[in-house]
Amino acid sequence: MQDLFEQALTYLKGIWLKRRYIMVSTWIICPVLWLVIVNLDDVYESEARVFADTQSILGPLLKGLTVETNTDAQIQLMVKTLLSRPNIERITRMTDLDVQVTTPREYEELVDDLKNDIIIRKTGGRRENIFTISYRHKNPEMAKDVVQSALTVFIENTLGENRSDTDTAGKFLNAQIKEYENRLLADEAKLTDFKQKYSNVLPNQYGGYYNKLSNAKDQLKAIELSLSEAQSQLKNSREKLASSNAPVEKAQSNIKDSNTIVTSYDDRITELESMLDSLLLKYTEQHPDVKESRNRLNHLMAQKEKEIEEYLSSLSESNPSENVSQNPVIQDLQIQVNHLENQVASIKVRRDNYAKEVEDLENKIHILPEIEAELKGLNRGYEITKSKYEELLSRKETAQLARQADETTNNINFKIIDPPRAPAEPTGPKRILFLLASTIFGLGVGVGLSFLFSQINPVVTSRNQVAKETGIPVFGVVSAAENLGLQRWHKKKTIVFIISNVLLLMLLACFIVYSIFPEQVLAPIKGVL
Repeated sequence: MQDLFEQALTYLKGIWLKRRYIMVSTWIICPVLWLVIVNLDDVYESEARVFADTQSILGPLLKGLTVETNTDAQIQLMVKTLLSRPNIERITRMTDLDVQVTTPREYEELVDDLKNDIIIRKTGGRRENIFTISYRHKNPEMAKDVVQSALTVFIENTLGENRSDTDTAGKFLNAQIKEYENRLLADEAKLTDFKQKYSNVLPNQYGGYYNKLSNAKDQLKAIELSLSEAQSQLKNSREKLASSNAPVEKAQSNIKDSNTIVTSYDDRITELESMLDSLLLKYTEQHPDVKESRNRLNHLMAQKEKEIEEYLSSLSESNPSENVSQNPVIQDLQIQVNHLENQVASIKVRRDNYAKEVEDLENKIHILPEIEAELKGLNRGYEITKSKYEELLSRKETAQLARQADETTNNINFKIIDPPRAPAEPTGPKRILFLLASTIFGLGVGVGLSFLFSQINPVVTSRNQVAKETGIPVFGVVSAAENLGLQRWHKKKTIVFIISNVLLLMLLACFIVYSIFPEQVLAPIKGVL
């Protein structure tokens, strides 16, 4: 530690011996820098403070009814994008700064300067959206105009961005609703065609495929039993008629009374009409089950008309007067046989119909899993499309309500706390600080030069230094004699150094006074001139 202290003391003594370089450097550097500093142009700073109020009065009322946007994040985004190139160019046009430049290079420099000099910062803390926009310029009016333009751009961009987002969302929702509407219509058409194609297999209010097949088989068994009973009765009636030697009539009788003809399709037609009435209570005419039931009813009605026509034509071709006996008993037996024959024929038609239905259902049992899987896929796609379509419609209503709310009131209300104004007094440059800094700089350069020359041309200043440099121990030191004049010479150098620094400090004080009171200093000079 003692060695370091002695080394530092040696360096200081060397600098002190070369102190003339300090005087030279300070007198060369400092006055020049001081002149430059006091002649710097005054800079005027204009600023404005604005409060962004995000607590809209409609917010609590419309909570859950409209889309809630993060207004704080939106404001932060607009703060970050305020100094983008399009906004800076807009500010140059609003303040006519663009007409003051003549070349593209100057314009680029102007844009870069504005981007660096316009400062926007949040000054209200975390929870308060208070922003300060400031700008410095040598012209106070121009500083005010730039701040006013930046404030206008900031407010308009924030409000315009919100409305632009709402319009964009509305257009997107309308396009999506149209697309899903077309998809929904296409899915409905596919589902309708599929149900019409496999109406006899698909489930309805009477059950699914297996229920239909079981019902058809049960009905077929019942019809076959009824047919056996009717055939047995017909056989007995014919035997009675044959035993009575009565002629067998070939004509069929479908006459129930004088005005009614009973056919084999009446019961099924009645059943289908009842089923159709129950379907129309729940569905419209366009429903696949309604269409299928009506088609089957029309088919049975056509079969009924055909059977009636065949019966009437058979009556016209026969001559009842030649076949019908005059014996009342035989007439009764003949009528009974004719009725049973008609009943057997009707039952056979119904049996064949049910047998064909059972056969068709049994033939489709192999493709039933594919049909059910395809039906599930169609229903699933239809339900998904329908749910998305309804969700989009709901969101469209929400977007329209949000747009109407935006047109009525803004989510963000700007309140200008301090409007921009043209400053009367300059805010810079900080000449006193620059003067002091330049003085320290000149002094530092002088100390550096003194240290450099003391190392280039060293001077022995202590006996320890002599012993260290020569390696010979020093036992004593003899001071310079008075008659050599060395002490007087060193005193003169010290006095000159002190006087030089005092004059330099006085000159610095003059520059400081001039920088603080330029008008008061120049007034006497102008009066003399």
